[in-house]
Amino acid sequence: MLTKVTLEEGNSSSFETSLKTNMDQAVDHFKKELAAIRSGRAHTSMVEDLKVPCYGGESEFKLKEIAAIAAPDVNLIVIEPWDKSIINDIERAISKSDLGLAPATDGHLIRLQLPVMSAQRREELVKILHKKLEDARVSIRAIRREFHNFLRDKEHEKKVSEDFSKRIMDKLQKTTDQSIAQAEELSKKKEAEIKSV
Repeated sequence: MLTKVTLEEGNSSSFETSLKTNMDQAVDHFKKELAAIRSGRAHTSMVEDLKVPCYGGESEFKLKEIAAIAAPDVNLIVIEPWDKSIINDIERAISKSDLGLAPATDGHLIRLQLPVMSAQRREELVKILHKKLEDARVSIRAIRREFHNFLRDKEHEKKVSEDFSKRIMDKLQKTTDQSIAQAEELSKKKEAEIKSV
């Protein structure tokens, strides 16, 4: 993770750039985790990356590559394949997926009706969300620890002064706090989405 980080007295740009990149990656990973949690509202991201074997199984495409996907209603996803001959392939892929949805087709469009979520299921999802948030915090803190150890090593090797190290340490903590706050804000929005009926 820290292979290309350099730190010299008076020049912390490589260290800060690498730190920001690593923290951003942790937050981006958390965003992807959140997208996988169904909030009760239909959203195209629920199906767009679904892999669909087409044309006799010779090719496999992501659904978003072979169809227009829309969520015109809070409980409905509509899929319109660009090539109508693969509509059965798409239906089969949806049925075999872990979405738990039954596709309904009229030969041109596929409709996925999402069931209304129970209060109990919403609570389960909130617990899952909190666990994923804690995992994100742990990941961010692990990155902070790596950078902190790197900084301490440089200080012990006398490659940077104590004052310079302290300034960098403050930036490290500030970046860590910002990344955790960003993850918490994303979690708060997702939780509100899950709880809204």
